[in-house]
Amino acid sequence: MVAAAAESHMDFHRVEYPKLVPAAFKALYTASTAVHEGVLEPALVELVFLRVSQLNGCAYCMDMHGTALRKAGIEPRKLDTLAGWRDSRFFDARERAALAWAEALTTLPSGAPADATYEALKAHFDDAGIATLTMAAALIQAWNRLGVGLQPELP
Repeated sequence: MVAAAAESHMDFHRVEYPKLVPAAFKALYTASTAVHEGVLEPALVELVFLRVSQLNGCAYCMDMHGTALRKAGIEPRKLDTLAGWRDSRFFDARERAALAWAEALTTLPSGAPADATYEALKAHFDDAGIATLTMAAALIQAWNRLGVGLQPELP
C-alpha cells in the first residue's frame, strides 16, 4: 500500500484508518515515498514489497505491487515464480540477497537474521542500500498489518 494507495482510491471493509489516524497514515505514506525515491531501483523495491506481502498474506498489497511490477515491464514468469525465488532462474544474485534479507526480517523466527544472510547482502549493497532495504521491509510490513487487519477493498 504505497505510492498508488492514496486514501481517495480506497474503500474500506472495516475502518477507514486514513481518516481516523491521518497523521500516522501521512507519515507512513511519506516514509514509503522516500524509500521509493531512495538509492535502490524501483523494481527491486517493488519485488521486496510484493514478496513480503506474499509472506504476510496481504491481498491488497500483493495486488498493488504485482500491478506496479507488470506496468514496469517485469517479465510475467519472474512474477509467477517470486514465491519460489530460490529455485527460479529469473532472479540474479543481487535480487536473491535482497529477497533473503527481506524474508529474514519478515519472519524473525528467533532474533536477528543470520550473519550469513547479512554477509550475502553486503556483497551486493552498500550501507545506504542495506538501510533502504531494511526500511522497505519494515514499511511494507506496517502496510501489510493495516491491509490484513483492516481489510481495505481491492480496487
